[in-house]
Amino acid sequence: MDYKMIFQLLGGLGLFVYGMKLMGDGLQKAAGEKLKRMLEILTSNRFFAVIVGAGVTAIIQSSSATTVMTIGFVNAGLMNLFQAAGVIMGANIGTTMTAQLIAFKLTDIAPFILAIGAALVLFSKKKKTNDIGEIVLGFGILFVGMSMMETAMKPLGELDSFKNLILVLGKHPFMGVLVGLCMTATIQSSSATIGILMALASNSSISLAVALPILFGDNIGTCATALLASIGTTKNAKRAAFIHLIFNFTGTVIFMLAFKLVLKIVPMFGGDVQRQIANAHTLFNVTNVFIQIWFIGTLVKIVNKLVPGEDEKSSALVLEYLDRRLLETPSIAVGQVIKEVTRMGKLSSQNLSNSMQAFLNSDEDKMNLVINNEVTINYLNREITSYMVSLSSMPLSERQSDIITSLFNVVNDIERIGDHAENLGELARSRLDHKIVFSEKAISDVTYMFETVKYCVDNAITALENSDLESARKAMKVEKEIDKMERKLKKEHITRLSSHECTPKGSSVYLELLTNLERVGDHSNNIAQMVIGSN
Repeated sequence: MDYKMIFQLLGGLGLFVYGMKLMGDGLQKAAGEKLKRMLEILTSNRFFAVIVGAGVTAIIQSSSATTVMTIGFVNAGLMNLFQAAGVIMGANIGTTMTAQLIAFKLTDIAPFILAIGAALVLFSKKKKTNDIGEIVLGFGILFVGMSMMETAMKPLGELDSFKNLILVLGKHPFMGVLVGLCMTATIQSSSATIGILMALASNSSISLAVALPILFGDNIGTCATALLASIGTTKNAKRAAFIHLIFNFTGTVIFMLAFKLVLKIVPMFGGDVQRQIANAHTLFNVTNVFIQIWFIGTLVKIVNKLVPGEDEKSSALVLEYLDRRLLETPSIAVGQVIKEVTRMGKLSSQNLSNSMQAFLNSDEDKMNLVINNEVTINYLNREITSYMVSLSSMPLSERQSDIITSLFNVVNDIERIGDHAENLGELARSRLDHKIVFSEKAISDVTYMFETVKYCVDNAITALENSDLESARKAMKVEKEIDKMERKLKKEHITRLSSHECTPKGSSVYLELLTNLERVGDHSNNIAQMVIGSN
């Protein structure tokens, strides 16, 4: 084998994998919210989970990415092992789409497809058309890479060493399984391994009998990505990775035991060896799912024994909804960011209540709770911002990009609400330390203002969580009332101060309390405006 052949093969493989990724990114951006909703409506129904897994993988063009994403969900506690098993099984069906596309043999018109995709990407000003252009461009690059691999492998059939290797693999199918396993574990893409097999088949360099064991082995090899992704995760996430391995290993064993039968069945579907390889890939995964879907409970029991015990309870300083593995699917990650930001917002709202209870009741326990919660809020601010920086560099649709840009400001506003809650806690401490007494009217007024501000905050957070325009409008309307209320209460306080109903010692504390509450209203208004602007 000369260097030219090796370089052409590697170049073709690189284009093939890049085209697949480009097509997947374009499909993901075009699908956008639909992809997010597919996973959000996931239930414990195993059949529905399989459909979701297959659909997501067909969109993102990578079963490994779907499995890694699933491990991320399990790690974040958003998906249980029963759901994860269904999604992982479905992902194996979804990944067969790539092989079926390759079998259509569009290599002759690939340059034309490439030209159309390039024109859409380069000359279209509309983001949606640009995303479609990216899909078409990726599709074209995939087939150009396939064409290069076919050309590079054409001389292989004439080499004595390659003929001898094929003879050995033909006599020892289990060696073929090992070859497929090692190839896929190295390349980290089962679709790329199948692409190489189909390129060899196009030149009649490999028979179906030799290709099938390699094909079965690559299903085990693709588990390497998930196993690597589970390092450093929770025990449940590790169990999800082992479900993937057991599922594919069991399927390979079943199909190798029925190897002669499979060799007879696959040609019945018709087509040349390339199409037969694609059909065998689909048959393997669909049959494997059909056999094992009834034993998800058993799979879960097995992995619970393989990875025994429970995780230690973690501190509050964790991200509940975000996982770096979810960055592989940006459209899903955007939805998870909103959930984590909402969690941060609810914690800030809760801290506002704690600080006011501390102030009104001189409650030291609440004062300490405010300080502890503020540590968590600051942690979430740093970590969510860091996550969004990473996410903003991923392929996002225009709408998703706008949402992330807006959320940078929202996180800042929520963090500032937390700061004002902490300020109120400090004012509560000052009131307790200096034994400051306020008139009944002052306490009544500030309680009413707090309840109004809390209503404003909660509506803003609800608007963010559910994209609820009505709640956003309520928050914006109430915020105007808060501004008027602050001016009115400050004026009345000065009057009481002049008539000696209140002491000068508590005046600065009271006025600062009103100012902090009014500013909380301002930040809530900013969040509500972002929700309205994003819809």
